[in-house]
Amino acid sequence: MQPVMEQQKRILVVDDEQDLCDILLFNLSAAGYQAEAAYSAEEALQRIENSKSANRLPFDLLLLDVMMPGMSGFELARRLKADAPSQPTPIIFLTAKDSEDDTLHGFSLGADDYVTKPFSVREVTARVKAVLGRSQSSADEHVAYEGLQLNVGAKTATIGGEPVALTRTEYDLLLLLLQHRGEVFSRQQLLESVWPQDVIVTERTVDVNIARLRKKLGPYAGCIVSRTGFGYSFSDK
Repeated sequence: MQPVMEQQKRILVVDDEQDLCDILLFNLSAAGYQAEAAYSAEEALQRIENSKSANRLPFDLLLLDVMMPGMSGFELARRLKADAPSQPTPIIFLTAKDSEDDTLHGFSLGADDYVTKPFSVREVTARVKAVLGRSQSSADEHVAYEGLQLNVGAKTATIGGEPVALTRTEYDLLLLLLQHRGEVFSRQQLLESVWPQDVIVTERTVDVNIARLRKKLGPYAGCIVSRTGFGYSFSDK
């Protein structure tokens, strides 16, 4: 039984060989994925842009041929990486170019895997499953709101892909509020959750750190809302 639509991953197959695309689409659909095809890198780029403008879910993975007329798969990967450096779309290159230099170049562009032609469809499907599994694990380590993103594992913050320099306390405050968006935390709750138990601080310390954090959040400063008599929360703009 195929997964329900909400669980289906969107895969874009990009290859100028229509017969190969048809085979991959059939088998990926049978495996429970929502697969589509583009027969050139230019068409793929247009499909990706159309998804953004229509507010559709983005593609979860690209199966991308390297050697195509016009724009190459390598060039498409480079453009996608430049457009979204903090949230790259997983890519599996499909190619007859199997030299070490080609493989290393593909990985330098952010490729998650590299399958050489000819290949078995079962192998491709297995690699798709593995890459999507890894990307899901990686996604679980991020907490985000629009262009504001926290990498929980690396303890870093970015806005629109640009790093934001936060102190440990500022980062922990933002993470707590962002993980519980809309929930109001009293100053005492924030003190108990963020500051070490053996450190003596006052509720005024929370206000000072919140003020500093707001200054660093740019367009998202207003999302940290003060509720008089209650505390702070992270709310939608």
